[in-house]
Amino acid sequence: MTASYATDPANARGRLYAEEESYFRSPFQRDRDRIIHASAFRRLKHKTQVFIEHEGDYFRTRLTHSIEVAQVARTIASTLGLNVELTEAVALAHDLGHTPFGHTGEDALNALMQPYGGFDHNAQALHIVTNLERHYAEWDGLNLTWETLEGIAKHNGPVTGSIPYALADYNSRHDLELHTHASAEAQVAALSDDIAYNNHDLHDGLRAELFSTDELAELPILHDCFTRVDAKYPGLNYYRRRHEALRRFFGVLVEDVITVSQRNLTELNPATVHDIRHAGRMVVQFSPDLWADLKVIRKFLFERMYRAPVVVEMRVVVTQMVNDLFPFFMENTDELPKQWRKDVADAPDKIALARIVADYIAGMTDRFAIQEHKRLIGGEAMPAGVIDGS
Repeated sequence: MTASYATDPANARGRLYAEEESYFRSPFQRDRDRIIHASAFRRLKHKTQVFIEHEGDYFRTRLTHSIEVAQVARTIASTLGLNVELTEAVALAHDLGHTPFGHTGEDALNALMQPYGGFDHNAQALHIVTNLERHYAEWDGLNLTWETLEGIAKHNGPVTGSIPYALADYNSRHDLELHTHASAEAQVAALSDDIAYNNHDLHDGLRAELFSTDELAELPILHDCFTRVDAKYPGLNYYRRRHEALRRFFGVLVEDVITVSQRNLTELNPATVHDIRHAGRMVVQFSPDLWADLKVIRKFLFERMYRAPVVVEMRVVVTQMVNDLFPFFMENTDELPKQWRKDVADAPDKIALARIVADYIAGMTDRFAIQEHKRLIGGEAMPAGVIDGS
């Protein structure tokens, strides 16, 4: 049953460009479908989550990560009485703005873009769905509903202070009320992202043998998970044992969010989604104790996985690739694909040109960035390795 504070598709605030709605899909179902069919969504299959996409068929990519986030989000949203389709749409779109090579690529591109307004992957996700997806006859972007765009823009909380240019530009035309919190559906998508990557980064790190099962079993939360598995299945096969423990870890995170969020909602007693947006705090949260334990786990992953010596070496390699490609395209715009050249011709100044080049590089997959660097710049073949986290 849908709660009173859920986002009601019948009262959706509409789209920037008016269009006739579907008679068999809700506005949020339509948003979800448009996101899934977007070019940027397909490209996520060859973008880094933690391991460069060619490293192995079993490691997560941005695409599989996004699917896992959406599945967790659906479960939590349904239990809390929220709109599942809106939650899923935000979850599926949340990483569309990521560069090749994950946060390492983003850090490199942000540094290069400092003279031109910087780069932020959350703002880039909004830029993609409102501008860069150019398939429709009557508008640029996907023409998503206000509620979905709001969720993409501020699922992590209000956007205050210096607002990234890509977000500020759209917001000037279609006010997303950046100073408020997002709907509970968007908040669920944000916490589902945390749940998904905390779980699967541990799983992928074990598969890559960056740390051992015994080391994992000493961490908070996981110690209890392994203890319960050992008590129920003494002598269990090594691989099944760790899978069973990580299953329980996953369940602990989901159950904690549901329990805490239900309590928060009971205390707040919101009558509408407006009350959620103006609550002054996130209503979808982890408990303080579990959040403290997750910080310990994140520190472990940072030291043993994201910043291991082999990882640092890989970060240097891919950072140099981005550092090479950006100035090359700034000086050789004829190397951009044909569909980008009208934008280049219309660019009024160097800032606009730099933002076009950043859009192009940010949209590259890992493999395409590697191929283009080799073709245009030259150099050695790409080494193997993990490069990134979260």
